[in-house]
Amino acid sequence: MSLQNRVSPFGQVVATQARGLFTGNRGVIHDPDTKTLLRRRWTTRAWIVCVCEFRGRRREVMGRNSPTGTAGWTELFFLDEVTALAAGHRPCFFCRREAATDFLTCVREVKKDQALKAPDLDSTLHGQRLAVTGRTQPIAAEALPDLPDGSVIAFGERACALRGGALYEWSFAGYGSTLSPEKIPPVVQLLTPALTVSALRQGYSPVWHASIGS
Repeated sequence: MSLQNRVSPFGQVVATQARGLFTGNRGVIHDPDTKTLLRRRWTTRAWIVCVCEFRGRRREVMGRNSPTGTAGWTELFFLDEVTALAAGHRPCFFCRREAATDFLTCVREVKKDQALKAPDLDSTLHGQRLAVTGRTQPIAAEALPDLPDGSVIAFGERACALRGGALYEWSFAGYGSTLSPEKIPPVVQLLTPALTVSALRQGYSPVWHASIGS
């Protein structure tokens, strides 16, 4: 049975056999005895996205991984970085320092504030995450060409990622075919937080799953 630890662009945590390229966490949100999620979906504002392999470290997924024998943190998994960013996560400064530094640099340039640090990103993102606020970001379909690559939009339960002027259907297994314009409603929901969209527009380049455009 698959554990409930896969994250969708909506920020939901579900159980599915599909894995993905990245892991990450939102703090401790599981019971290590039953390996099931608690009712809470985060215990920290620092929602990060990490590499699955780092310096040979091994963990028991949703087990007891802290030095004291407690849960440690709850391993979550993402199809790719585009998915993680849409859900409101940002690169980890420990295992993905170069990517995290690039992300922070892009935000600093947008905000024209070189004093910004990781906690500032986390605080702003926490107020923009759909999974936290429940607030939608409606955007007219005619404005989609103005969004940067790596932005994720949705209508209903359908999520799509923008790349090269085309929208690719998202699933836990990978990206599907492009959507023709007539299938896109006049107003859609922008899932990727505004701060992250600004970083993408400034030049941050996220990692895509290999299925994109295949």
